[in-house]
Amino acid sequence: MEQIITSLLETDAYKFSMGQAIYHQFSGYKTTWAFKCRNADVRFTPEMVEEIKRQIRLFCDLRFTEDELEYLNNIRWIKGSYVDFLRLWHPRYGDFYIGTDAPCGLRLEAMGTWLNTSMYEIPTLAIINEVYFRMAYDYDTLLSSFRERLDDKIAGLRSGEYAVGSFSEFGLRRRLSSEAQDLAVAGLKSAEYADSRFVGTSNVYLARRHGVTPVGTMAHEWIMCVGQGNQRHNPAYSNWFALDAWVKEYGVLNGTALTDTITTECFLKDFQLTYATLFSGVRHDSGDPYVWGERMIDHYVSLGIDPSTKTLLFSDSLDLARATAIYRRFNGRCRVAFGIGTYLSNDTCEPPLNIVMKTVRCNASDVAKLSDDPGKGMCENPDYVRYLYRCINWRMSHGEFENNSFHV
Repeated sequence: MEQIITSLLETDAYKFSMGQAIYHQFSGYKTTWAFKCRNADVRFTPEMVEEIKRQIRLFCDLRFTEDELEYLNNIRWIKGSYVDFLRLWHPRYGDFYIGTDAPCGLRLEAMGTWLNTSMYEIPTLAIINEVYFRMAYDYDTLLSSFRERLDDKIAGLRSGEYAVGSFSEFGLRRRLSSEAQDLAVAGLKSAEYADSRFVGTSNVYLARRHGVTPVGTMAHEWIMCVGQGNQRHNPAYSNWFALDAWVKEYGVLNGTALTDTITTECFLKDFQLTYATLFSGVRHDSGDPYVWGERMIDHYVSLGIDPSTKTLLFSDSLDLARATAIYRRFNGRCRVAFGIGTYLSNDTCEPPLNIVMKTVRCNASDVAKLSDDPGKGMCENPDYVRYLYRCINWRMSHGEFENNSFHV
């Protein structure tokens, strides 16, 4: 199999935005990441695991080129000090544990500094996904069905069957292959649409290659590690610590806040006038998108902020039909945008994998993502989840949200 990841730019844009803030503020933090396959019927063979190991070794041999660093240096919010760090940085194969001792046949962990391990998540998932689909199926058949479905999507956008306003491709981590994602970005970029506009891709390598915008701000790991990685912090205030550190790094730049790490209900306690003004918008990643959207609009109004000046970015398991319905609900009331992932990068005649790689420990302490959808939560220690909920319940019962509570 050819090398899958061929450039260190081949990761999601938010890895660089978080990476810069980690470098400047949390360079001493250490994290452990764990891979999880949510598909109960999927098994990775020993041959697949060996190929995954080989591909990760090849990834760890990569270095940033000067041309790549110059591209990063020209992104408005990236600072020269971080670019200088990346000139010296490279992945370390010694940070990985890869074995077969897991129910799905693949156990994969990464341990080391947050600066390093954060950069492993997206390329690792892309490698796992492509190895699986190339070795478990006839790849040419999958690619053929992918092309047909991509053509249908583009035709639907052109005709106005789908109307989604601004949208981006977010599918690197679960793409069929590098070839398929390249086809998607190239095809989406070249078409003209009736009521939609293709903005860019989360894949920085493809954004550079196709001359589109690299899209992304922060991920759950940012709130988890900043808010829960310091044991002196009350984890119910994770969002406040994370938003505060982000503003210190970026001011009003690069500001889309992720709401659901420890539930949106708790997020709103901290997303008050200052942060709601400084951040250009918020991102939805779990729970009912209509309930969430109405709630965010109401929240902006309660703060005296015109919702039409703010962006609601939807990114949870979207297809173009769902995005169209959401767009019609909120268009004109706020700025609506979509990050569409697997549906654009791995829609074939076979079902996609549901795989994740999440932070499970920071500075030797458990961390948790709770989410607005229990099925998307992740933590290895149920006792820590119960502790985190107790902290949140106490906080939510003291103050203006005293009628709200959570139950475990």
